[in-house]
Amino acid sequence: MTLREKRQQELADVKRELAERDWFPGTSGNLAIKVDDSPLTFLVTASGKDKRKETAEDFLLVDAKGRPADNAGLKPSAETLLHVEIYKRTNAGCSLHVHTVDNNVISELYGEEGKVVFKGQEIIKALGKWDENAEVCIPIIENHGDIPLLAQAFSEYVQEDQGAVLIRNHGITVWGKTAFDAKKFLEAHEFLFSYHLKLLALKGQTLMLK
Repeated sequence: MTLREKRQQELADVKRELAERDWFPGTSGNLAIKVDDSPLTFLVTASGKDKRKETAEDFLLVDAKGRPADNAGLKPSAETLLHVEIYKRTNAGCSLHVHTVDNNVISELYGEEGKVVFKGQEIIKALGKWDENAEVCIPIIENHGDIPLLAQAFSEYVQEDQGAVLIRNHGITVWGKTAFDAKKFLEAHEFLFSYHLKLLALKGQTLMLK
């Protein structure tokens, strides 16, 4: 098995798991995994595909500018430039972008603040933070319709080999050194979002009953 085939299998496994969670509504979302550093090439999901299905045309290889690197005849995902920024600026090996109801609602609730902060929850350890009062801060950027402009705004928060950025009313992009790491980080963030929204709803119901 070639390195490209190995990486494609890893990404296909992640896609399958996320599809089972129904995190790809309406063909949304995109996934990428690095194949080579010199020159930079990575696999990314093809545009407009139903990610709940598995086909031979799920992924294509792109270069350091997000352009197709072979003759697959496929179009890369519209947000490929976000993945480009991650691989240019860090040693990350995999990046994932999904649109869920929870991450969209969180991004709108805290969009004006430009960030959302979580503290003191056990799941934060999945992000590599082990202090008793550890906190995680996720930046929220505006959803620019112009993808190069969106990529530029996004790039300001791409500084380490793992991280996450929320795009307001759009979705979350996470990245890590491996496909396993990126999936783990995505799951941890989505847990935090879901927990927070449920807690707010319960507090609201309690206040109504008083």
